[in-house]
Amino acid sequence: MFAPDRADVVTTALALAAGRGDRHALEDFVRATQRDVWRFLAHQCDGQRADDLTQETFLRAMQALPSFAGRSSARTWLLSIARRVAIDDLRATLARPQSAGHEDWVAAADRVTRPANRHDGLVELEVLLDGLPIERREALILTQILGLSYAEAAEIAGCRVGTIRSRVARARDDLAHARRGDEAAGTA
Repeated sequence: MFAPDRADVVTTALALAAGRGDRHALEDFVRATQRDVWRFLAHQCDGQRADDLTQETFLRAMQALPSFAGRSSARTWLLSIARRVAIDDLRATLARPQSAGHEDWVAAADRVTRPANRHDGLVELEVLLDGLPIERREALILTQILGLSYAEAAEIAGCRVGTIRSRVARARDDLAHARRGDEAAGTA
């Protein structure tokens, strides 16, 4: 088991109070967790969908708050909900009929266009993360970007701690390999 940090203790207390009907605690809980939820979802899907999926996550969480018992940290609980929202969104997307024929070139260009104010390194990192298999990307984001422990990430992902460790190690290897490949391509 892991020792929760002070922020997790406070966030969990806010969630418990919000579950009992405290509106101010609910507002504080959303403020305290919204950034992590959005960041997690932005790496699970395209950034434009992250806003909608974050809202859906909080809608589901608000419905479930009265039954939240605090057996895990509220952040872990909330990111578990966010993960299920992302999976549900992916399933819904895959279930929709796909258009046949050629892709709309305008839509394709919009997807790859990056905002001008982003640093090249961040764009490169985003491209490299997008190339990872979803399970590895998820484990890396939870542990290395959001700073969760391996135990918390395993709880969110619904797998064993060793699986998370393996996914993170493989993700790091994949990123290093992709980075070396980009550098080699740049010198050729």
